[in-house]
Amino acid sequence: MRRVLVLTGTPGVGKSSIGKLLAIRLSGRYVDLGDLVKTERLHCGFDTLRETLVADIERVSDRVETIIGQTEGYTIVDGHFAMDVVSTTEVFLAFILRRDPDELKQVLKMRGFKPHKTAENIAAEILDICLVDAVKVYGEKKVCEVDVTGRSLEEVAHEILAVIEGHKKCRVGVVDWLSKLESEGRIGEFLEAY
Repeated sequence: MRRVLVLTGTPGVGKSSIGKLLAIRLSGRYVDLGDLVKTERLHCGFDTLRETLVADIERVSDRVETIIGQTEGYTIVDGHFAMDVVSTTEVFLAFILRRDPDELKQVLKMRGFKPHKTAENIAAEILDICLVDAVKVYGEKKVCEVDVTGRSLEEVAHEILAVIEGHKKCRVGVVDWLSKLESEGRIGEFLEAY
């Protein structure tokens, strides 16, 4: 049985840590798209503003398709642009990891993100960019939103495994950071920098 799981979300939500843990628990193969782009030189340029390589989507997509085809069992594909390279027909479920903007800001600061990059990623989290993109590509039935705020890797992995095994329902609409910040009168604090 071959099953592909997509793990996505803004930087700082824990995709890599959760993806690696899930690969161990499911005896599956973990694919970090960012690492794949770097190690196999699947890029077509460099974005100086964001200080990152620009993935060659077609080449990455072909390579991911090959990896999936060579893997029995689970393949966990981790990356904020996974929706651009993993086809709808291949995906069993897509998990969108979400983190409260206050907590996300601290994580990105600890990782040394520059202010403009931090602001851009927090805005993307507040505005549900990864969630909207995933639902657009995979449809609401295959997309599962998971709030990781204040939770351990074990707790998050346990929830994801419960969804995969059918013990918990896959759903979207779990968080609404925009409404939360708006009700607290703090939306400007986060979006002004963006």
